[in-house]
Amino acid sequence: MKKHLLLPAATLLSVSGPLSAAPASEALSLINHPVGYLAIAIFVLGYVLVMLEEKIHLAKSKPMLLAAGLIWVLLAIVYRMHGIDGEVEEAIRHNFLEYAELFFFLLVAMTYINAMLERGVFDQLRLWLLGQGFGYRRLFWITGTLAFFISPVADNLTTALIMCAVVMAVGRDSTRFVSLSCINIVVGANAGGAFSPFGDITTLMVWQKGILPFQDFFHLFLPSLVNFLVPAALMHFALPEGQPMAAENRSKVLRPGGLVICALFLATIATAISFHQFLHIPPVFGMMTGLAYLKLFGYFLKRHEEYHWDESSETPPGHSPRGSFNIFDHIARSEWDTLFFFYGVILAVGGLGFIGYLGLISNTLYVDLGPTVANSMIGVISALVDNIPVMFAVLSMNPDMSDMQWLLVTLTAGVGGSLLSIGSAAGVALMGQARGQYTFFSHLKWTPAIALGYAASIWVHFLING
Repeated sequence: MKKHLLLPAATLLSVSGPLSAAPASEALSLINHPVGYLAIAIFVLGYVLVMLEEKIHLAKSKPMLLAAGLIWVLLAIVYRMHGIDGEVEEAIRHNFLEYAELFFFLLVAMTYINAMLERGVFDQLRLWLLGQGFGYRRLFWITGTLAFFISPVADNLTTALIMCAVVMAVGRDSTRFVSLSCINIVVGANAGGAFSPFGDITTLMVWQKGILPFQDFFHLFLPSLVNFLVPAALMHFALPEGQPMAAENRSKVLRPGGLVICALFLATIATAISFHQFLHIPPVFGMMTGLAYLKLFGYFLKRHEEYHWDESSETPPGHSPRGSFNIFDHIARSEWDTLFFFYGVILAVGGLGFIGYLGLISNTLYVDLGPTVANSMIGVISALVDNIPVMFAVLSMNPDMSDMQWLLVTLTAGVGGSLLSIGSAAGVALMGQARGQYTFFSHLKWTPAIALGYAASIWVHFLING
C-alpha cells in the first residue's frame, strides 16, 4: 500500500468532525510499529473485559478508562522520542471536547429520566398498562413500535432510555420479558434513527457533510422497518405468555409536577433539534438549555412542597423536607459507569484512529472489495467498534459512490450496531439501566435473528432504491 495510506494521523475520528492533524512531514507511521500492535492488544483486552462484565462483575468503564489512558501514553512517549511536540496533546484535546459534548447530552437526558422516575411518571404508566390488561407479548410490540417511531424525532439513545424505563416498570416481575424487550427496543430505536437525520449521530454526520439532501434519508424508511420487524417477529415466540402481575394499589402514584417534567423534556428535545437545524448550534447546547427548564421548574416545585410540608415534622431548620424535589439528586443518580465507559471508548478509538488503523481499514474495504460489499460490512464493523468513528472513516475517505450506496452505508452504520449490545449507544446505556437483566450475552443469543433482519433490510434497500 502506498505510503500516504500509511500516514493517516489526520484520521482522528470523533462525534462531529476530524481532529487537527500533524503535517505529513511530522506524522509517524505506527501501523506496523510495536506500539501500534500494543495499542490494538490493549483495546481488544479492554473490550473482552467489557464483554465479560456479567461473569466477572467488573464495571465496564474500568477497563476502557485504563485502555484509553495507556494507548495515549504510549503515543505520547513515541512522539516525544521523535522530538514531535504538541500533536498528541492537540489530538487528546479534540477527542476530549467531542466526549464532553456527548457527556453533557447524556447527562441531561438521564437527569430528566431520573426526575420522571422520582415523580412516578413511569409507575403511573405501568399502572395504566396493567389496567388495560395487556399481556407480555402486546407490551413487547407496543414498546418496540414506540421506540421505532420516536427515535427519528428525538434520537435513538434518549428513546431507548425512556422505553427501557417503561419496560422495567411494567414487566419487572419477568426477567425474560425485560431482556427480550430491551433487545427489541435497541433494534427498534437504531432502525428508527437510521431514516432520519436527527435519529442517529451517523445520519447527522452524513447530512452535515452535504452528501445527501434532507429528504433522501426517508427513502430508508421501509428498509429500516424491515430491520426492526424481522427479529421482533422471531423474538415474539420466545416471550412469556400471560400478563404482568396486577398491581395491588391502583391509586394514582403520579406526584405533582410529573406531567410538566414530561412536557419540559419534549421541549428540551425540540430545543436541541431547533438549535441545530436553524441556528447550526451543536445539539448539546439545546440540551443544556433544556436542563435550565428543569432546574427553574424544580425551584418552584421544591418551594411548593416545602410550603405544604407539615411544620410539625422533624426536618432540621434550613434543610429540605424529605421527599422534596432536588435536581442535584437526579443528576447524582445518572448512570456514571456508562458515561465513563463512553469516555474510554471515544478516547481509545481516537487513539487507534491517530495511529491510522481505522483509515487503513476503510481504504482496504473500498479498494479491494468495492462499495456494496464494503458498505454491507460497515455495519458489522460498527457493531464491534462504534458506528461514529467507522462512519467518519468512510466520510474522510469520501469514496466515489452513488446516492444509493451512500444511503446503504447510512443504513448499515445505523442498524449494524444492533448486532451486539456494545455496538450502539442505546445498547450500552440499556446494559447500565437494566443491569443484570439485559446483558451482553442475553443480546448475543439473538444476534442471528438480528443479523437476518440486517440482511433483509439491505435486500429491501436494493429492491426499492436500487
